[in-house]
Amino acid sequence: MNITTKLYRFIDQLNKWRMQKISNRNFLILVALLVGIVGGLAAALLKGMTHGIAAFLQDEVRSQYKYYLYLLFPLVGILLSVVYVRRFIRKKELGHGMTPIMYAISRNSSKIEPHNIYSQIVTSAITVGFGGSSGLEAPIAYSGAAIGSNMGRFFGLSYREVTLLLACGAAAGISGAFNSPVAGMIFAIEILLPEFSIPVFIPLLISTATAAVISRSIYSEPLFHLVTDDWVFSALFFYILLAFIVGGFSIYFAKLAGWLRMQYNKVHNPYRKVWISGISLGILIFIFPALYGEGYLAIQQILDGNHMAMLQNSIFADYSQTGIMVVIFALCTVFAKTFAALITLNGGGNGGVFGPSLVVGGLLGFAFSYGLNLTGVVDLNIANFTVAGMAGALAGMMHAPLTAIFLIAEITGGYALMVPLMLVTAIAYFINRVTLKHSIYTKGLAEQGDLISHEDKDRTVLSMMKLRYVLENNFTILRPDEFPQERSHDIIHTKRNIFPVVDFESKFLGVIYSERLLEILLGEHPEGLKKTMAELAEKPIDTVSLDANMELVMQKMNREDVWILPVLDENGYYQGFVSKSAVFNKYRALLVRQASYFDR
Repeated sequence: MNITTKLYRFIDQLNKWRMQKISNRNFLILVALLVGIVGGLAAALLKGMTHGIAAFLQDEVRSQYKYYLYLLFPLVGILLSVVYVRRFIRKKELGHGMTPIMYAISRNSSKIEPHNIYSQIVTSAITVGFGGSSGLEAPIAYSGAAIGSNMGRFFGLSYREVTLLLACGAAAGISGAFNSPVAGMIFAIEILLPEFSIPVFIPLLISTATAAVISRSIYSEPLFHLVTDDWVFSALFFYILLAFIVGGFSIYFAKLAGWLRMQYNKVHNPYRKVWISGISLGILIFIFPALYGEGYLAIQQILDGNHMAMLQNSIFADYSQTGIMVVIFALCTVFAKTFAALITLNGGGNGGVFGPSLVVGGLLGFAFSYGLNLTGVVDLNIANFTVAGMAGALAGMMHAPLTAIFLIAEITGGYALMVPLMLVTAIAYFINRVTLKHSIYTKGLAEQGDLISHEDKDRTVLSMMKLRYVLENNFTILRPDEFPQERSHDIIHTKRNIFPVVDFESKFLGVIYSERLLEILLGEHPEGLKKTMAELAEKPIDTVSLDANMELVMQKMNREDVWILPVLDENGYYQGFVSKSAVFNKYRALLVRQASYFDR
């Protein structure tokens, strides 16, 4: 007996023991606790590795050409990330952002490959540590989701339970990264869970709280140092105006992301993408130093009241005392950060747009409030508008207003700004949602038909279905050179009422209905006995491709008013039939699978 067999036998025995001794609900809570512990450790490891690499490059590297090296550091980081993925993970590219997690829930039974537990940490630490302008939150959420998914599969849990643990892991990652357990829990419910009920809060609360404690005990440095001041009623109009600005910018961000992705898709050589992104990013960072890494340092300087710091290490340092130049430079940094984040990700670096959305939102809030203060007409609280801009950008880009509200409230030290945060996030979200139906994470999935939707359950379930799983191929095949009398026994005794006519190379030629063949065999149409199957075959009303979307298949059946259609591959070779009966049976099974968590 080899080691693999022994391991599987041990796992099987372990699962049988725990099912006898521990109820499923209690066991899920224990696993959620374990997911939280590992997720917190992963978050602390990622932050420590990333900041360690950045600190080494910034503080330990000593050379008279040091600042020129900053032009090359991002290129090196993206190149190392691509090489690692292609040589060690042996993948063309590594999924990043929340989209692959949502795809796993929608299309892959919540299964995430185990290597994502560590590969997300390694590649994002290298990318961001070397100056890649992206965030760490999406990679740690992906790593946490992989932890939860694989723990659930290890213990032989069902799809619903694995999905819940996947969400617990992602939430634990967000909680550990931001030290914000409530925001992590709401993020999982708002973004990842297709359906939820009250009992899912318990495992989510346990995993996020545990992750926050573990991460903070190992890596205690908070994301931001700030205790927000209370807001004043006279500033309410300006918060609303900021919300419209941030909401409009979130639309621009999403459209630019789609356009850049299309441009990069035209470049097929992965290392050419690295050069394009690395060199472009190096130049941008040289002009706008705040683009290096996550970019949170620039936000912290603003929150500390050091508004001139953005210009001090740039080529525009001589203008740092000129207020209007500070505003212009901040706005330029907003657009530069948008490009920098997107070219980092499209070029092969790992990270997400979660962090960049916070940075650009904060800079917009700063430029808006600081610029108005320069006029002398109003005196706005710059720190409050900065964090309100962060919340608005996150809500607009991710379509996650609740996550934005509670995340900003937690990381800024209190809930004094709850009313402005609610207003800004709601308006920014509404503006983006009215213009763009899907968020930056869900747009690609929706275009491919892979998005789970709460609004249209039929489309949701059909989108989860793959045609090959409802394909029926137990039909009696007739050959083109055969005559009806030769196949009379098969025709009479078949349980099907349709026969495919297929040549010996599997080329589909047409169909013959059993009613016509029986009439020929009974002598009602004697001339038919002299005709071959190829001559008797009819062209079907329509055919479907093996890789067709099930929603489109059902639309085709309803449009043509047919119950069954032949399925062919891309070369026209016969594969079988798809019927409404098989689709309905699979539909019912998926409805049960997609039922609310813990409904038993």
